[in-house]
Amino acid sequence: NQTEDDLFTTGNVSLPNFYFEDYDYWDGWAISATTDTMTRGFLNQYSSRSGAGYNGSSSYALTYAFFEQPINLTGDAAGAPVNGLYVNNGTYAYFSMLEGDGVGKKFGGETGDDPDFFLLTIEGELDGVRKENVVEFYLADFRFEDNSEDYIVADWTFIDLQVLGNVDRLFFSLTSSDVGENGMNTPAYIFVDNIITADQPLSTEDQRVNYDLSLFPNPATSFVQLSWNSNDEANANLFNAQGQLVLSQILQQGSNTIAVEGFPAGSYFLRIESENGWDVRKIMIK
Repeated sequence: NQTEDDLFTTGNVSLPNFYFEDYDYWDGWAISATTDTMTRGFLNQYSSRSGAGYNGSSSYALTYAFFEQPINLTGDAAGAPVNGLYVNNGTYAYFSMLEGDGVGKKFGGETGDDPDFFLLTIEGELDGVRKENVVEFYLADFRFEDNSEDYIVADWTFIDLQVLGNVDRLFFSLTSSDVGENGMNTPAYIFVDNIITADQPLSTEDQRVNYDLSLFPNPATSFVQLSWNSNDEANANLFNAQGQLVLSQILQQGSNTIAVEGFPAGSYFLRIESENGWDVRKIMIK
């Protein structure tokens, strides 16, 4: 058992945990390896809907976010961007929204027309100051006019967090359309895995620009051809899934070749920085 004011640490990510043995009560974050994708109800609060972590990993993190919950960045990741992370619903919340459970309603109602939603909001903080940008992701969304487009997330899904800029803390909060006298009725659980941090701060913080970039092939095996259409000189920095800088080169106007031959297969993030701002693209290497 964890003790009060404990921390789970992986790489440069620190997850606060508070366990009160006298009451068998926990708060903050928990680490789970449970795989039950079918049992309904609170007794199955630790299982992700997909039955494992991202890409089949054996463990993952979760939090009960009736109130917002933080994640702390440490080491080289503190004060730098977070490239992104993977999120999922838990089995408990999934079936509560899908079927209703006596507390939480069936999303969509009996006709399927109720505009229900379950929204995750991620905020960043640097040196105690909240960032203006936030990231929103719908863990369930039934607001479409066409009910066939309604969904509840059941698989690990990537969220890009670069727009938050340089951060040393992340805050996770949930809102739902299903609210009662005591607050949100939807089980307030967030499941998180594979948090991808960076080890270099952005020099052009909070100035993300949607550059007109052309990247091909993607997925790539030996090279990526990047078309840079600006007269401004820019730097292209390639980070692996662990946030480590693996390649850096200066971009010239026109076509630029980025050699990736011999790099391990997986997800990479190409960050382009110029004096006018920055942008990021995901690259798959196979």
